[in-house]
Amino acid sequence: MRYKLLPDGGRQIMAYLVPGDFCDLHVSILGEMDHGIGALSACEVAYISRRTFEDLTTNRPAITRALWWATLVDEGTLREWLVNMGRRPADQQMAHLFCELLVRLQSVGLATQTSYEFPLTQAELADTLGVSDVHVNRMLQQLRADGLITLQGKRLTIPDVERLHEFAGFDPNYLHLTKRRGNGNDRASRNGMAQS
Repeated sequence: MRYKLLPDGGRQIMAYLVPGDFCDLHVSILGEMDHGIGALSACEVAYISRRTFEDLTTNRPAITRALWWATLVDEGTLREWLVNMGRRPADQQMAHLFCELLVRLQSVGLATQTSYEFPLTQAELADTLGVSDVHVNRMLQQLRADGLITLQGKRLTIPDVERLHEFAGFDPNYLHLTKRRGNGNDRASRNGMAQS
Protein backbone atom coordinates (compact mmCIF):
# COMPACT_ATOMS: atom_id res chain seq x y z
CA MET A 1 0.00 0.00 0.00
CA ARG A 2 0.95 3.66 -0.38
CA TYR A 3 0.17 5.77 2.65
CA LYS A 4 0.86 9.04 4.40
CA LEU A 5 1.10 9.57 8.13
CA LEU A 6 -0.40 12.68 9.69
CA PRO A 7 1.20 14.61 12.56
CA ASP A 8 -1.41 13.20 14.97
CA GLY A 9 -0.45 9.63 14.01
CA GLY A 10 -3.41 9.09 11.68
CA ARG A 11 -2.82 7.31 8.42
CA GLN A 12 -4.35 7.73 4.96
CA ILE A 13 -3.96 4.78 2.60
CA MET A 14 -3.80 6.18 -0.94
CA ALA A 15 -3.31 3.07 -3.09
CA TYR A 16 -3.09 -0.69 -3.03
CA LEU A 17 -0.39 -2.44 -5.02
CA VAL A 18 -0.88 -5.90 -6.48
CA PRO A 19 1.79 -8.28 -7.80
CA GLY A 20 3.58 -6.76 -10.77
CA ASP A 21 2.86 -3.16 -9.79
CA PHE A 22 5.70 -0.69 -9.58
CA CYS A 23 5.98 1.50 -6.55
CA ASP A 24 7.50 4.91 -6.98
CA LEU A 25 9.16 4.61 -10.36
CA HIS A 26 10.29 8.21 -10.29
CA VAL A 27 11.80 8.41 -6.84
CA SER A 28 15.27 8.26 -8.42
CA ILE A 29 14.43 11.48 -10.24
CA LEU A 30 12.88 13.19 -7.21
CA GLY A 31 15.52 12.15 -4.71
CA GLU A 32 13.22 11.13 -1.85
CA MET A 33 9.74 9.78 -1.29
CA ASP A 34 6.98 11.95 0.14
CA HIS A 35 4.97 8.97 1.42
CA GLY A 36 5.43 5.45 2.73
CA ILE A 37 5.09 1.99 1.23
CA GLY A 38 3.97 -0.89 3.44
CA ALA A 39 3.29 -4.59 2.94
CA LEU A 40 -0.11 -5.88 4.06
CA SER A 41 0.68 -9.50 3.27
CA ALA A 42 3.70 -11.61 2.38
CA CYS A 43 5.36 -10.28 -0.76
CA GLU A 44 8.53 -10.27 -2.81
CA VAL A 45 10.09 -6.95 -3.72
CA ALA A 46 12.59 -6.33 -6.50
CA TYR A 47 14.91 -3.34 -6.29
CA ILE A 48 15.99 -1.62 -9.50
CA SER A 49 19.08 0.51 -9.04
CA ARG A 50 19.11 4.11 -10.25
CA ARG A 51 21.81 3.25 -12.78
CA THR A 52 19.81 0.33 -14.21
CA PHE A 53 16.64 2.40 -14.32
CA GLU A 54 18.39 5.22 -16.17
CA ASP A 55 19.94 2.74 -18.62
CA LEU A 56 16.57 1.10 -19.32
CA THR A 57 14.74 4.39 -19.86
CA THR A 58 17.53 5.79 -22.05
CA ASN A 59 18.20 2.77 -24.23
CA ARG A 60 14.98 0.76 -24.29
CA PRO A 61 12.05 2.72 -25.78
CA ALA A 62 9.58 -0.16 -25.32
CA ILE A 63 10.40 -0.35 -21.61
CA THR A 64 10.18 3.43 -21.33
CA ARG A 65 6.73 3.29 -22.92
CA ALA A 66 5.63 0.51 -20.52
CA LEU A 67 6.84 2.52 -17.53
CA TRP A 68 5.04 5.59 -18.85
CA TRP A 69 1.86 3.51 -19.23
CA ALA A 70 2.20 2.26 -15.63
CA THR A 71 2.53 5.84 -14.39
CA LEU A 72 -0.54 6.94 -16.36
CA VAL A 73 -2.57 4.05 -14.91
CA ASP A 74 -1.48 5.09 -11.40
CA GLU A 75 -2.66 8.63 -12.16
CA GLY A 76 -5.99 7.37 -13.51
CA THR A 77 -6.51 5.29 -10.38
CA LEU A 78 -5.63 8.24 -8.16
CA ARG A 79 -8.20 10.39 -10.00
CA GLU A 80 -10.86 7.72 -9.44
CA TRP A 81 -10.01 7.51 -5.74
CA LEU A 82 -10.34 11.32 -5.49
CA VAL A 83 -13.79 11.12 -7.08
CA ASN A 84 -14.69 8.35 -4.65
CA MET A 85 -13.66 10.33 -1.58
CA GLY A 86 -15.14 13.57 -2.81
CA ARG A 87 -18.41 12.47 -4.36
CA ARG A 88 -19.46 8.93 -3.39
CA PRO A 89 -21.03 7.96 -0.07
CA ALA A 90 -18.77 5.74 2.04
CA ASP A 91 -20.72 2.53 1.31
CA GLN A 92 -20.34 3.12 -2.44
CA GLN A 93 -16.64 3.95 -1.96
CA MET A 94 -16.18 0.62 -0.20
CA ALA A 95 -18.09 -1.26 -2.90
CA HIS A 96 -16.03 0.53 -5.56
CA LEU A 97 -12.80 -0.55 -3.86
CA PHE A 98 -14.03 -4.16 -3.77
CA CYS A 99 -14.85 -3.99 -7.50
CA GLU A 100 -11.45 -2.46 -8.31
CA LEU A 101 -9.56 -5.09 -6.36
CA LEU A 102 -11.50 -7.88 -8.07
CA VAL A 103 -10.60 -6.61 -11.54
CA ARG A 104 -6.97 -5.89 -10.69
CA LEU A 105 -6.44 -9.23 -8.95
CA GLN A 106 -8.13 -11.06 -11.85
CA SER A 107 -5.65 -9.40 -14.22
CA VAL A 108 -2.74 -11.03 -12.34
CA GLY A 109 -4.44 -14.39 -11.81
CA LEU A 110 -5.20 -13.95 -8.11
CA ALA A 111 -9.00 -13.83 -8.23
CA THR A 112 -11.79 -16.00 -9.56
CA GLN A 113 -14.71 -14.47 -11.43
CA THR A 114 -16.32 -13.51 -8.12
CA SER A 115 -13.87 -13.76 -5.23
CA TYR A 116 -10.37 -13.11 -3.90
CA GLU A 117 -8.27 -13.27 -0.76
CA PHE A 118 -8.94 -10.17 1.32
CA PRO A 119 -6.27 -9.60 3.98
CA LEU A 120 -7.39 -6.07 4.90
CA THR A 121 -8.52 -5.30 8.42
CA GLN A 122 -11.38 -2.96 9.28
CA ALA A 123 -8.80 -0.44 10.52
CA GLU A 124 -7.04 -0.53 7.13
CA LEU A 125 -10.36 -0.06 5.34
CA ALA A 126 -11.08 2.90 7.63
CA ASP A 127 -7.68 4.41 6.77
CA THR A 128 -8.49 3.93 3.08
CA LEU A 129 -11.98 5.41 3.12
CA GLY A 130 -11.34 8.15 5.69
CA VAL A 131 -14.02 6.91 8.10
CA SER A 132 -14.04 5.33 11.56
CA ASP A 133 -13.59 1.61 12.24
CA VAL A 134 -17.15 1.56 13.60
CA HIS A 135 -18.50 3.02 10.35
CA VAL A 136 -16.56 0.42 8.33
CA ASN A 137 -18.14 -2.32 10.44
CA ARG A 138 -21.64 -0.92 9.79
CA MET A 139 -21.02 -0.65 6.05
CA LEU A 140 -19.70 -4.21 5.83
CA GLN A 141 -22.77 -5.45 7.70
CA GLN A 142 -25.07 -3.51 5.36
CA LEU A 143 -23.33 -4.75 2.19
CA ARG A 144 -23.66 -8.30 3.54
CA ALA A 145 -27.32 -7.81 4.50
CA ASP A 146 -28.05 -6.46 1.01
CA GLY A 147 -26.46 -9.57 -0.52
CA LEU A 148 -23.75 -7.54 -2.27
CA ILE A 149 -20.78 -9.29 -0.62
CA THR A 150 -19.88 -12.17 1.65
CA LEU A 151 -16.78 -12.30 3.82
CA GLN A 152 -15.70 -15.65 5.18
CA GLY A 153 -12.37 -15.71 6.94
CA LYS A 154 -10.08 -13.69 4.69
CA ARG A 155 -12.01 -14.31 1.45
CA LEU A 156 -14.33 -11.74 -0.11
CA THR A 157 -17.00 -13.00 -2.52
CA ILE A 158 -19.21 -10.87 -4.72
CA PRO A 159 -22.29 -12.97 -5.52
CA ASP A 160 -23.49 -10.68 -8.34
CA VAL A 161 -20.60 -8.67 -9.79
CA GLU A 162 -22.77 -6.57 -12.11
CA ARG A 163 -25.06 -5.65 -9.23
CA LEU A 164 -22.10 -4.46 -7.14
CA HIS A 165 -20.72 -2.53 -10.15
CA GLU A 166 -24.08 -0.80 -10.51
CA PHE A 167 -24.32 0.00 -6.79
CA ALA A 168 -20.78 1.42 -6.75
CA GLY A 169 -20.95 3.22 -10.09
CA PHE A 170 -17.90 1.19 -11.09
CA ASP A 171 -16.47 1.43 -14.61
CA PRO A 172 -13.03 -0.24 -14.91
CA ASN A 173 -12.01 2.03 -17.81
CA TYR A 174 -9.66 4.03 -15.55
CA LEU A 175 -7.55 0.90 -15.00
CA HIS A 176 -6.70 0.79 -18.73
CA LEU A 177 -6.52 -2.99 -18.87
CA THR A 178 -7.59 -3.27 -22.50
CA LYS A 179 -4.99 -2.76 -25.19
CA ARG A 180 -5.21 0.24 -27.45
CA ARG A 181 -5.85 -0.39 -31.11
CA GLY A 182 -2.68 0.00 -33.13
CA ASN A 183 0.79 -0.61 -31.82
CA GLY A 184 1.79 3.01 -31.35
CA ASN A 185 4.03 2.99 -34.43
CA ASP A 186 1.38 3.36 -37.10
CA ARG A 187 0.35 6.73 -38.44
CA ALA A 188 -3.21 6.60 -37.07
CA SER A 189 -1.91 5.94 -33.56
CA ARG A 190 0.56 8.83 -33.76
CA ASN A 191 -2.14 11.16 -35.07
CA GLY A 192 -4.52 10.03 -32.32
CA MET A 193 -1.94 10.80 -29.67
CA ALA A 194 -1.21 14.20 -31.17
CA GLN A 195 -4.91 15.10 -31.12
CA SER A 196 -5.53 13.90 -27.57
